[in-house]
Amino acid sequence: LLGFLGAAMITAGGVGAGSTRLHDPLLESLHLSWLRFGHGLVLSSILLWVGVAVMLIAWLWLGRRVIDRTATEYTMVATTGFWLAPLLLSVPLFSRDTYSYLAQGALLRDGFDPYVVWPVENPNVLLDNVSPIWTTTTAPYGPAFILVAKFVTMLVGDDVVAGTMLLRLCMLPGLVLLIWATQRVARHIGASPATALWVCVLNPLVIIHLMGGVHNEMLMVGLMMAGIALAFRQHPGWGIGLIAMAVAVKATAGLALPFIVWVWARQLRDRHDHAPVRAFVVATAASMAILAAVFAVMSWLAGVGLGWLSALAAGNVKIINWLTVPTAAANLINAVGGLLFSVNFYAVLEITRIIGITIIVIALPLLWWRFRHTDREALIGISLAMAVVVLFVPAALPWYYTWPLAV
Repeated sequence: LLGFLGAAMITAGGVGAGSTRLHDPLLESLHLSWLRFGHGLVLSSILLWVGVAVMLIAWLWLGRRVIDRTATEYTMVATTGFWLAPLLLSVPLFSRDTYSYLAQGALLRDGFDPYVVWPVENPNVLLDNVSPIWTTTTAPYGPAFILVAKFVTMLVGDDVVAGTMLLRLCMLPGLVLLIWATQRVARHIGASPATALWVCVLNPLVIIHLMGGVHNEMLMVGLMMAGIALAFRQHPGWGIGLIAMAVAVKATAGLALPFIVWVWARQLRDRHDHAPVRAFVVATAASMAILAAVFAVMSWLAGVGLGWLSALAAGNVKIINWLTVPTAAANLINAVGGLLFSVNFYAVLEITRIIGITIIVIALPLLWWRFRHTDREALIGISLAMAVVVLFVPAALPWYYTWPLAV
């Protein structure tokens, strides 16, 4: 109930302090536009952040019940429903990405290739609300998600409110899959399902950012974890298929694939008495074939190519914040070093980002080789690989940390 109260406060505060439309006739018709400016904005912001604090307190309080083992899996699932309910009605929180999704879906709907054409080249009311940084960036998402965004815009046209609400509902299957998979993976490795649900699902980062903020990470993480669960339950082919679908939403899920190849190879070795090398070759070839088939089908349905791969890096380098090691280091060098001598911030940033990419390139193969022996090790390897990527990519946003968190 305390978490529900926090979520309700976030929803109410979001009316003024959330990512509302720049010109919002709905708020004007309800005579609530004053909440977006001056004292109204201060009031909305206080309500929003107190709601976040209340939700965090509720989560930590629930954690005490997890530690003393009085909270069951049912408690966790029911609590998720309570906490999520108010946020299903909120404006997008802490991000304007939803509007980018809709604009990119509208591109495909109107006959453009979102991997070639920028949203700004398809003027409509959806474009008014997209963050300027993304109006001149091609879509960095896979064909499966672009298809989802296209169908939403086909159903609601250019109605921003209906589009946002429908997109959020499209994220719900990701949450359901995450709840389903988390319990099964936890049991498989001998962990507590209730604890796993508390960490992976009820975490405010997931509830507030992924569902409240309407981020496609929710679909990606849910599909990826469901794929891992199926692979652990002796259905590696279906598991790889779901992970491939997760990659077709957002490429980051691809970090899980090499580790699941080890899982499949072990199962072939143990169940079918394959030699280790043969088992690895068969698992690798089958995984690549499934990945290629999924992408061929999704790209054919969307009518697009693989242009989104080139857009992955292009968008990220535009963001400069303190949330990754390379950008934090560059900011720190600029702030401290600038007091003593002249610093070319962008030159320093380029060097720190190159070092970050180098660390990723070296770390990923080492992690893949080190964590190959058991299913539990595969999970550790995937989570560490994702943590390394989030920490050392050129730039990250808060909800990127849900990638390793889920695993």
